[in-house]
Amino acid sequence: MGELRNVVEPFVASGPTGVAIRTRIKQLTSEDEQVLRLVGAHLGALASKDLKARCADGLEHSTDTWAARKRALTPVASSRWAGAITKASHDQWALARRCQLAHIQSLQAGVATIEHRLAQPVGAKGSKNAPGGYRSRREWFAKSRRLHVLEDRLERERADHQAGTVHVARGGKRLARTRHHLEAAQLTEAAWRERWEAERWFLQADGESGKRYGNETLRITPEGRLSIKLPAPLKDLANAPHGRYVLTGTVRFAHRGTEWADRVEANRAVAYRIHYNPARNRWYVTAAWQIPPTRTIPLDAALADGVIGVDTNADHLAAWRLDAHGNPVGSPRRFSYDLSGTADHRDAQVRHALTRLLHWAKGCGVAAIAIEDLDFTAEKTREKHGRKKRFRQLISGMPTSRLRARLSSMADATGIAIIAVDPAYTSRWGAQHWQKPLTTKNRTTTRHDAAAVAIGRRAQGHPIRRRTAPPPHDRSDRAGHRTVQARPDIPGREGPRPRIPGPRTRSVRAGCGANAGNQNAQHRSGRSAEHESWHQDSLPLSL
Repeated sequence: MGELRNVVEPFVASGPTGVAIRTRIKQLTSEDEQVLRLVGAHLGALASKDLKARCADGLEHSTDTWAARKRALTPVASSRWAGAITKASHDQWALARRCQLAHIQSLQAGVATIEHRLAQPVGAKGSKNAPGGYRSRREWFAKSRRLHVLEDRLERERADHQAGTVHVARGGKRLARTRHHLEAAQLTEAAWRERWEAERWFLQADGESGKRYGNETLRITPEGRLSIKLPAPLKDLANAPHGRYVLTGTVRFAHRGTEWADRVEANRAVAYRIHYNPARNRWYVTAAWQIPPTRTIPLDAALADGVIGVDTNADHLAAWRLDAHGNPVGSPRRFSYDLSGTADHRDAQVRHALTRLLHWAKGCGVAAIAIEDLDFTAEKTREKHGRKKRFRQLISGMPTSRLRARLSSMADATGIAIIAVDPAYTSRWGAQHWQKPLTTKNRTTTRHDAAAVAIGRRAQGHPIRRRTAPPPHDRSDRAGHRTVQARPDIPGREGPRPRIPGPRTRSVRAGCGANAGNQNAQHRSGRSAEHESWHQDSLPLSL
C-alpha cells in the first residue's frame, strides 16, 4: 500500500456574507414593459462596448483608464449608470481571468498525465499513485496525437494569459453556440433571438448607503413601488420628477421581506437587478445586500451534542447521526434529489434536499453537520481517469460548489454549524470498518451510509476505525463489552455497564452483583487487585 497523504484538520465553515432575494414584478402594463425593454437594450449596448474596451486594455488597466471609460459613458447614460456598467465590466473581466488560469492548470495536468503514460510500456500496469501505460498501440498513437493538441492549446492559453487577453461573450457562450444548433435545442430563430437579447440587457445597479431607500438608480419603496432613473437619451419617457419612471407593477418580497423593509426604511444600501424570462414571459427583480459575517462557534461547542455526518453523492445525501462519543445513533437517512433538467430545477432540488436535512438535524437536537470539503476541479479530466467515462460523469454531476454555498447560507439561518472535513479515504475506510457491523437483518447499510459515519467521526476527532473486536467467549469479559472506544476525558468511560433486566435465576450475572461498580474488586486487567500482595488473615485466638 502506498503512502497515505496527510489529512487536514476539520474546521467550522464561515457563514454567508451577503443575501439575495428574488420576486416577480406583477401587474405590469404594456407601456411599462416597453420602457424596460428600451432601457435594458440601450444600457446593454453601452455595457457591451465598455466590456470590449476593458478587454482591450488587458493588463494595462488602471484607475485612469477606468475613469476615462466612465466619463465617456456619463453623457449617454448618467453618472450612476456609468459607474454600474464599468464596475460590471471590471468584475466580468476578473472572473474570465480566473477561469482562464483554472483552464491552464487543467491543461497542464492533462499534458503531464499523457506524457507519463506515453513513457510507460504498452500494457504496463499502474499503481495507486501513478497510472500505467496505455492498453494498445492504437490507443498509444491516439493519445500521442491528443498530446500535441493539448500542448497547442496550452501554449495559446499561456500566451493569452501573459498578454492579459480574455475571451468573453455577453449573454453566455453556451447560448451563443446554440444559435448554430436550433433544431437540437428545439428553438426557432425568433425565440433564440428573444432569449439572446434579454440576456444582454443591462438593468442592475449597486446600492448607496445614505441615499433614499438605499438606491438612487433603481429604487423600491417599502410599499413596493419600483422606479427607474432613465438614461439621458430616454428622459422623454419619464412620468415622475427628476427623470424617473415609476412602474405600475408592484413588488413584494415574501422571503426576508421584513429584513429588506428595515434596510430600505433606514436608507441602507440595497442592490437591484431586473431581468426578463422569455420562456415564462415574466419580469423579476433581485435584491441583494451585504451582511456582517456570523461569528463562528468553537469546534468543541458545536460538537457538544453530537454531529450528523453527510456523504455527498450524485443523486442523494447519505446522513447518519452520531452521539458525542462517535457512536451511530438510530438509522441512516437519505435525502434524494434529481439533477436533470434546467438549472432552476436543479437548484430547487438541492434546496429541497438541504431543507429536509436541516429540519431533521433540528429535530434531533444536533448543532453541527459534518460534510466533506469536496473540490473536483482537477479530478474530472479524461486523462486522469482514462476509460472511466461513467465515473467522470458521476463526479461531474455532483453539485459540490452549489451545495456548499446553499448549505452554508441555509444552515446559518437555522443556527446549525457546518464543519468541513477532509474527504480523504472516508468512503474506503467507512466501508471497511463500519458497513458490515452496522448491517442487520432489518437494515442494509450501504457504502454511502458507512462513509457518513466516517465523516462524522473525523469531524469529532475520533479515528475512523472501530475498536478491536471483543475478546473470545472463554475470557472473563465475554463478548458483550463496548466495541466503540470513548475518549479518555469522558467521565464514566470505565464505569459498570447498566443492568439488563431478565428472568430471575439462582445466580447473579456478571456485572450485576454488589461489587459491580468496584473495578478493583472484579480483578480487571491492570487494576490494583491484580498486583497487591496476598496474605492470609491471622486465626482468631479464641472462639
